Amino acid sequence: MTDAKPLAATATVLPDLGFLAISETAGLQDRLAGQLSDLTVLQEHTELLAQARGLADTLAAVLASGAALLGARRGLITTTARGAGRPVGLNLDRSELGALETVPAEHGPFSGLLSHPAEPGRLLIADLATDPAAGPRFRQVAEQLGLGACYAVPLGTDRDGPLGAVVWFYDEPAEPDPGRRLLVQRYCEFAAPLLAKQLVSDRAEQQAEALRRGLLPDRLPVSPGLRLAARCVPAALERSAGSDWYDAIALPDGTFGLTVGSVSGDGPGAGPASAPGAAAAMGRVRAALRAYAVLEGEDPVSVLGDLELLLKTTEPNRSATALYAWVQPEERRITLAGAGHCPPILVTRYGANFVETSLSAPLGMLSCWEAPGVELDAEPGDLLVLYTEGLARRCGTTLHAGQNALRRAAADAPRELRQDPDRLLGHLLAAAPAAADGSDDLVLLAARFE
Repeated sequence: MTDAKPLAATATVLPDLGFLAISETAGLQDRLAGQLSDLTVLQEHTELLAQARGLADTLAAVLASGAALLGARRGLITTTARGAGRPVGLNLDRSELGALETVPAEHGPFSGLLSHPAEPGRLLIADLATDPAAGPRFRQVAEQLGLGACYAVPLGTDRDGPLGAVVWFYDEPAEPDPGRRLLVQRYCEFAAPLLAKQLVSDRAEQQAEALRRGLLPDRLPVSPGLRLAARCVPAALERSAGSDWYDAIALPDGTFGLTVGSVSGDGPGAGPASAPGAAAAMGRVRAALRAYAVLEGEDPVSVLGDLELLLKTTEPNRSATALYAWVQPEERRITLAGAGHCPPILVTRYGANFVETSLSAPLGMLSCWEAPGVELDAEPGDLLVLYTEGLARRCGTTLHAGQNALRRAAADAPRELRQDPDRLLGHLLAAAPAAADGSDDLVLLAARFE
């Protein structure tokens, strides 16, 4: 009996200890479950980011995922790289983006975040209407756009330096909890190296495109009896296996040489990696064709024959399709020849028809290229349209079907469009469905006889 009291006391304590142990275990399990859920969500967003193609998709993915992780609705991202384009917005239209761009950098949502990416800098303005951290212009724009709060973070790495910054906006005064901030921090740490690679790739692509555009004419010659227009939509170099050209050469006797063509190659099985080399070869081929046009431009067969000899001698692993037309504006006479190229279209008051050139192989494919020329006369108001294969293939399931669809689009063009070669080319481009891969250049050259 003397031991009953202590035992009883012990009995009253043990249930409390068991309850605490169970409670702590349950709390630990809840925390682990929460962390696991956060990791799962973070993994889903990083996987989406890893699947982004190109700089624009990467910026859009960072904006969308950050908004989802923070519970925000709108956002803005900017980069420090030159030539990367204007800031990109999430659920912000053009006028709203323009308004945010008027906010001075030192008092805006990116204040202090664009120059020190390695530091754990954050910018939280929980109430844009009252917080002194928001400058007068920022408060004015925030009120105009209905922004209540913002949370911004820098984007950068130790190796690459400052890359940019991103800000997310709340419609009401708000402050993301520490858990959400940590998720966004981890996400941006993953996103920054990917963004750095995309910026490098985008810069290289812009430089290559500028170089390729520099290989084409920056202006077309002017003649009283002939109106010229051209359109070129180059494919992305990483997806293209060739390079197209157009040219209009004013010859010494007042006539013109008009040409379009396409260079491909690097040998059998050449793929997208050959595009930069094909673009450089295109520049060399076009330069040679200009010289041949000046020397013997009145004979399209000789021009293409010389070009074929040059291609086989200096570019043995490449081939080219080409069309060359010698145009006499005063006589409205056209003499042309083609080498494996799509037939041009003559648009008249009665409709549109192909100018059938003789079937021939592309340049560089056979031991000797040979094909007869074609002569025809045009009427005042007629348009000659030259184009490359990429546009025809875009317009139909097969090359033949695409050519017919392009001819019908030219024939159906309203009269006012057929009076302006540039507007007609815009009409033909608009008739071509957008391609998912964008692997072909789209080139058009038109001449209207006055």
